Amino acid sequence: MPTRDEAWKLLCEYTQSENLRKHALAVEACVRAYARKNGADEQLWSLTALLHDFDYERWPNDAHSPDQEHPAEGAKILRERGYPEEVIRAILSHADYTGIPRLSALEHTLFACDELAGFLTACSYVRPSKSILDLEVSSVLKRLKDKAFARGVSREDVRRGAEELGLPLEEHIAFCIAAMREAADSLGLRGTIAASAG
Repeated sequence: MPTRDEAWKLLCEYTQSENLRKHALAVEACVRAYARKNGADEQLWSLTALLHDFDYERWPNDAHSPDQEHPAEGAKILRERGYPEEVIRAILSHADYTGIPRLSALEHTLFACDELAGFLTACSYVRPSKSILDLEVSSVLKRLKDKAFARGVSREDVRRGAEELGLPLEEHIAFCIAAMREAADSLGLRGTIAASAG
């Protein structure tokens, strides 16, 4: 199994965008926290989350082709580099258009955390503090209802993600906020809140 350091290098090799790298770190923080909660393999889950979109910048797949571009190109690269099939299958299954059904806990968790992590980041950026450290669940729920806010985030996927985990949406949001707070500095989401207050 490749190390996290190797996975991070692979991500950086294919992803120049700072925002996309931070998105990978945000999803990783959430998925890793769920691995810990569920007694699952933290390393495996962490690498899966970190690399779920590593090929997206190069092969964005606007046509939603099931077997070309993102995530199919990434899957080929991961196979060549010796990543476990469990990681590759989870990454393929996070995009509905691949036609690969989500079956494992890892697959459901990656899907559930992907869109939500992006949405929580957007919610943090518009706070006066620009921080996740004072982001509340009620504020996130309110913004989910505002269709004009973070338009690119699928509300349906956020809702379905919580359902696939068998959790109330509020609980899933609170869990992911807590996970991302632990990684606030690497995500650039501390904002103006001083380290001592974190």
